[in-house]
Amino acid sequence: MVLLLSFLLLLGLCEDAVSEAPASSGHRPADLEFQLPSTSYQTSDSYDPGPAGFFFHMVRLFVHVVQPNAFPEDILRNIIQKKFDPSKDYDKPENVVLTLKIIYYEIGVIICAALGLLFIILMPLVGFFFCLCRCCNKCGGEMHQRQKRSGPFLKKYFTISLLVICVFMSIGIIYGFAANQYMRTHVEETRKLSDSNFNDLRTLLNAVPGQIDYVLDQYTHTKEKAFDDLDNINSLLGGSIYERLKPKVLPVLKDIKALAEDMKTNRATLVQLNTLLTDMKQSSAHLRTSLRDMKTSMEQALTDPQCSFPVTATTCASIRQSLSVLDGSANFDQLPSLDGHIAQLDGLLQTDLSGLVQKANDSLSDIPGEVENQTRDFISEFKKTLNSIQSDVKNVSTKIPIQKTLSNFVRYINNSEDYILHYLPTVEKCNSYRWLVCLTICCLLTLILIFYLLGLLCGTLGYDQNATPTNRGCVSNTGGVLLMVGVGFSFFFSWIVMSIVVLTFVTGGNLENLVCEPYRNKKFFQILDTPYLLNEDWEYYLSGLVFNKPDINLTFEQVYSDCKENKGLYATLKLDHIYNVSEELNITKHTGDINSNLENMNLRINDIELLDKTGRETLMDISSSGIDKIDYAAYINATERSPTRVNLMSFASNLQRKASQLPPGNLKISLKDHVDTLRNIHQNQVVPLQNSMSIMHQQMKGLHHRTSRLRDRVSNIIFFLNSTQHFLTSQLAKVVIEESKQFGSKIISYFERYLQWVKMAITQQIAACKPAATALDSAVNVFLCSYIVDPLNLFWFGIGKATVLLLPALIFAVKLAKYLRRMYSEDVYEDEPVHNMRHANTRSPVEQGTQTI
Repeated sequence: MVLLLSFLLLLGLCEDAVSEAPASSGHRPADLEFQLPSTSYQTSDSYDPGPAGFFFHMVRLFVHVVQPNAFPEDILRNIIQKKFDPSKDYDKPENVVLTLKIIYYEIGVIICAALGLLFIILMPLVGFFFCLCRCCNKCGGEMHQRQKRSGPFLKKYFTISLLVICVFMSIGIIYGFAANQYMRTHVEETRKLSDSNFNDLRTLLNAVPGQIDYVLDQYTHTKEKAFDDLDNINSLLGGSIYERLKPKVLPVLKDIKALAEDMKTNRATLVQLNTLLTDMKQSSAHLRTSLRDMKTSMEQALTDPQCSFPVTATTCASIRQSLSVLDGSANFDQLPSLDGHIAQLDGLLQTDLSGLVQKANDSLSDIPGEVENQTRDFISEFKKTLNSIQSDVKNVSTKIPIQKTLSNFVRYINNSEDYILHYLPTVEKCNSYRWLVCLTICCLLTLILIFYLLGLLCGTLGYDQNATPTNRGCVSNTGGVLLMVGVGFSFFFSWIVMSIVVLTFVTGGNLENLVCEPYRNKKFFQILDTPYLLNEDWEYYLSGLVFNKPDINLTFEQVYSDCKENKGLYATLKLDHIYNVSEELNITKHTGDINSNLENMNLRINDIELLDKTGRETLMDISSSGIDKIDYAAYINATERSPTRVNLMSFASNLQRKASQLPPGNLKISLKDHVDTLRNIHQNQVVPLQNSMSIMHQQMKGLHHRTSRLRDRVSNIIFFLNSTQHFLTSQLAKVVIEESKQFGSKIISYFERYLQWVKMAITQQIAACKPAATALDSAVNVFLCSYIVDPLNLFWFGIGKATVLLLPALIFAVKLAKYLRRMYSEDVYEDEPVHNMRHANTRSPVEQGTQTI
């Protein structure tokens, strides 16, 4: 019943699918990521039994040891195909062979069951004859105990053995109690488990329309992204064209502009140098005149009569001799004027190279605007094409039979839920009776165990080693009586308990090996997928049921595995045999329309002229301007020298020192005046001239550095200018086409990504059928195997172990009771051993009395 219900839940997805079949008919955008909203379900897709799982696994290992044979696939196939009916034609060879195979597979269970039946039959018989035997003062029934030297040891041995057996029995009884309560508790949760599964299935049905609407809504997001790019085509397409040309064009324009700026700087420098040169010529001539006049004046002063005196003659001679160096050394008259070069640069600079460069830059920067103007009409038509694709996707989503199939599935969910709710009270009621019976069995075993334990307790506490068998205390005697009561209960109830154990063992063991284990390793599905098994005319039963095409490889195992992995209904049931989404959502078909529209863009960019004919001629004139041929060495060398042959300040100091050696008079006063005049000449003429020479020296060196490779620089600029202009002339159209295709590929990639996701969502994500697999797992793996079979097996395992241990327990209990109960007779020994042996205490039967239990 459970298996039938479980497969109805799974096959409900397949019903009526055939009747709903219609007629047959580069870039990866990082900011376009699609994901269906996740759906949360109540039922967990896995079941954890908790700590009890260890004991369940232990029992499974025991079952596999008892029944180690492989899963009988051939036997089950023959049974399903009704090729084996033991009530008819049982003497056929194939039926005999199949019967032997069944016996061989079940040999472990049969042997264990036979031993159990033997226990059931023999235990009451043995108990009956054991009682008769004890009534006849046999089998330990005589209330007389012969004392032996090994008596204390045997008593301890029997006590410890019985105690150990009782401990193991108590473990088995605990297993029974725990398994019984576990089954009761979890079976009571079946209603909750059933409700959660049906709620999950309804959640699946209710989520599908929202998933389909979400898929359609995502096209709007994709379209808006494409529209945004189209509205910004000037910056995207035009900007990309500009960025492609920029590395080629801008360096050349930058070099031309730098050359023009340098020529302006050179012209300003030449004007400054020419002005300095004129001033320097005038200053040097004035300096020479001043020094010549100073020399003449000093020579006249030295004609004073004081110089004829012997005391001053030497000083005057020294001053007269030093006048030879008092002269100007700087003469700039030989340096040519720079007016010619300035005039030539003025003529070259009449052509505004910087303006021509800016014009070329403007042409390059106008590309985005040209793109926007030329594509305005194209964008309007292209948006209409994109809007048409949305209607195509919507039509495809309405033709897919997912939603209609799921709507039919509602009827199966309601019928299954009614079926479960109808029989669930009966199951709960039977579970209550079962729980009561199992509890009674556990209590009977517990009662026997209590008698044994109380007997051990009383016997151990009341035992007196010095007391003779006839003088044993009341507590010790009570312990022996309790042990014998436990023995009696063992004989009376153990065969009943073993009957329950055998019945549950055969049932639970076979369910584990024939249902639960094959379900977990999917061998059960493999048997159902056997060709021609469920229908002799269909190779694949499930595909015949879904498509009426039994040759399509659609199997129970594949459907279950796909649903377990939460794949979509379309891929799971292979609905592409009914409606091929791949053909309807042909990406090439839709993107081809987009691509054809993009090819009709007809974008044309006007040729860009980097430099006109006048500008090129100006570059050639700059190369031949001769500014690099100026005799810079002459200017530099002339400005490196000192304006005077001697340092006037040092000369004035020496003259002042020598004048101070002269005696007072006109000569001394005149020489001191000349000292002041020399210092004034140095301050007012030499120092300004030196500054002008220094400035001219630095400026001339800078100008020489800038113009030293002028011809090579202009030649390189012209070469790269020609190369870049040739690139623009020959490759500009190609660059425009490539960037247009790149832009088109980017637009297409949005829709490729969207259509791929739509295809993937429809085939793998929409109507993900995990709740169906979870419902099947809940019915078989959880309810049948985990709620019933596992605790049932643990129950018979524990109770069976305790029942089997009753055999050695009652033997040791009978033996031990002899050492605990009060006897009516005993062996008496006198002082002499021989006499004691011959004259044992004898009483008549009346005196001794008899008592048997």
